[in-house]
Amino acid sequence: MKKEKKALSFWQIWNMSFGFFGIQFGFALQNANVSRIFQTLDADVSKIALYWLAAPVTGLIVQPIIGHLSDNTWTRLGRRRPYFLLGALLASIALLIMPNSPALWIAVGMLWIMDASINISMEPFRAFVGDMLPSKQRTLGFSMQSFFIGTGAIIASFLPYVFTKWLNIANTAPEGEIPLSVRLSFYIGGAVFLASVLWTVFSTKEYTPEELAEFQDNEILKEQEAEQEKNIKNSKGDFKIGSIFFIAGLVITLILKYIQVDKEVYIFSLGLSLFGLLEIISGWLKKSGKTRNGFVAVISDFNTMPSTMKQLAIVQFFSWFALFAMWIYTTAGVTSHVYGTSDTTSAIYNDGANWVGICFGIYNGFAALFAFWLIYFAKITNRKITHSVSLIVGGISLASIYLITNPTLLLLPFVGIGLAWASILAMPYAMLTGSLPPQKMGVYMGIFNFFIVIPQILAASILGFIVKSAFNNHPVYALIIGGISMIIAGILVVFVKDRD
Repeated sequence: MKKEKKALSFWQIWNMSFGFFGIQFGFALQNANVSRIFQTLDADVSKIALYWLAAPVTGLIVQPIIGHLSDNTWTRLGRRRPYFLLGALLASIALLIMPNSPALWIAVGMLWIMDASINISMEPFRAFVGDMLPSKQRTLGFSMQSFFIGTGAIIASFLPYVFTKWLNIANTAPEGEIPLSVRLSFYIGGAVFLASVLWTVFSTKEYTPEELAEFQDNEILKEQEAEQEKNIKNSKGDFKIGSIFFIAGLVITLILKYIQVDKEVYIFSLGLSLFGLLEIISGWLKKSGKTRNGFVAVISDFNTMPSTMKQLAIVQFFSWFALFAMWIYTTAGVTSHVYGTSDTTSAIYNDGANWVGICFGIYNGFAALFAFWLIYFAKITNRKITHSVSLIVGGISLASIYLITNPTLLLLPFVGIGLAWASILAMPYAMLTGSLPPQKMGVYMGIFNFFIVIPQILAASILGFIVKSAFNNHPVYALIIGGISMIIAGILVVFVKDRD
């Protein structure tokens, strides 16, 4: 008979989640300032989304690998904590180097390294909640992560503005150089990232593999293992899925070539073919009897996702397409639409870029406040209704930025976006965790990240083309597209089966 995990105290959950404060501190600096850094280094606005591709592609590769490794790791530091620490060390170094990039290609490369490092720390944190908390505390656990994500991000987003307005530190720089206010913000971010992750690493003790085994139902575990053994030997399914995606990608690529679209639009269609090729390789390895490797295991787990995970994947797709549109285009959209300039050397542009940081801080700050309100709202309704309402409010808020011309009024829609952000960070994971086999929590959390990354790749490959060809390079229209996408996500939540 399986044992139940003991309920943890508020402060124990606080400690195990505190590392997310630093993770989001670094992530928020990246989201609010990287487009600004790219533009300062003479990036074409229509190409910014393409340069941002480094981030989602890195997550697509890194998270399932780290998830699979952390599922099968045990060291003196535990199962997940070694990855928290490794990612924090690498990300802190990247945060120090990023704002000193002398050329655009170096900045793009540093974004790649920085995002990979953040992902190494972040993915195991999601599985950590499933490892450590009983079912009744999972919503609280993910909401606590949302709280730290919000508080970390609001401080990080405000830093350039605080340095400029309160401490009179330079907010402009010669052409091609990053302002001192931004560079100092990144330096502080590196220190905070490492310190907060160290707090979690040394204040939280993980369950041993033997203890985790006691929490599993042996009969269900045997059924899951038998099913996994069957799936990992099924090469026909991989060949079928692979052939469909490979051919579909090639056909779409030929169509795009015929209508002569921009080169970056090909990224998504070629990505489909690449995924198909990976499935075919997995099928070939299975047929050859080479099934005992992480690559085949991840592909097999992807092909046999629980039904709740598949339903949530669609919701995640539209939610994160909207978020990526916001992160890429808010700086360019606000500075051009509200402040009336795209000149990155001008004081008014940099004032506008700093105000975007404030707006991002507002949505993250309200996300921190909403994190605990969501727990209450989910209790009196349910997690599906909570997530649906939050996404619809967030989508309407994001699209409404188009209607605003007063910088101060820009703060209002970011309150609604904060509600959506808090819910996106908590509710899908709380619904998902109950449907996952405990021994594969890490790899499935990594695979779930595919449906965060794929919409980002799509956004990066098509939004620049749409903004240029349909909206005459007015980036504010990308925010309207993002708002509509988030509303669609809110409607689709209704069809998810929340099993726990």
